[in-house]
Amino acid sequence: MSVHVVLVHGAGGSPSTWSSVTPLLRDRRIPYTLADNAMTSLRDDEASVRTLVDGIDGPVLLVGHSYGGAVITNAGTHDRVVGLVYVAAFAPDAGESVSGIVETREPALVSQYMHRGPAGEWIAQDDEESRLALAWDVPEDVLRDARAEGRVTADAAFQQPTAEPAWRTRPSWYLVATSDRHLLPAIQRDFVARMGAVVDEVDTSHAVAHAAPDRVVAVIERAVAALR
Repeated sequence: MSVHVVLVHGAGGSPSTWSSVTPLLRDRRIPYTLADNAMTSLRDDEASVRTLVDGIDGPVLLVGHSYGGAVITNAGTHDRVVGLVYVAAFAPDAGESVSGIVETREPALVSQYMHRGPAGEWIAQDDEESRLALAWDVPEDVLRDARAEGRVTADAAFQQPTAEPAWRTRPSWYLVATSDRHLLPAIQRDFVARMGAVVDEVDTSHAVAHAAPDRVVAVIERAVAALR
């Protein structure tokens, strides 16, 4: 039975995060499903992904970008999940939160382009300045379409702690973005070392799935082949 891929977007994102990746998966006849998380809390998003996995017949490979890595770390303990792929993504350990991880390190450039809403939600600045600073290697039309579908992220998504991490019991792969200005490359490499993940690196911004979709698919293909 073939491995089914579930693609999990990050904070402020949407399924359009993967719009440059999915045509390549279709060309390779790799079955996939797109998660569409509300980002109201980590627990809510974990539950949403678990529901998706419930509806899939057969083994599942979870692929997470950015905050989506925290989601797959928690949802990946589902019995049907056989592996995890992290794309410039958070890979927290038990008891860790996204906020807790970043607060222990120097601020990434993205912090200059975020503000808080009236309920404490996180809202990304959306203008040419932020595009050039954070996603300079993404075609302007692609980024414009992705941002049009974006949404705010509740603080609970970043504050809620991880339970037992799936990467302790599932094989994992990690694609490090070496020019990332959202999640520092040094933090990504720390995740890799802790997990013992199979690692590859690509010189892109945080928007890896748009800047280098072929490299994302290559990692997914290697994971699928290994899991077969």
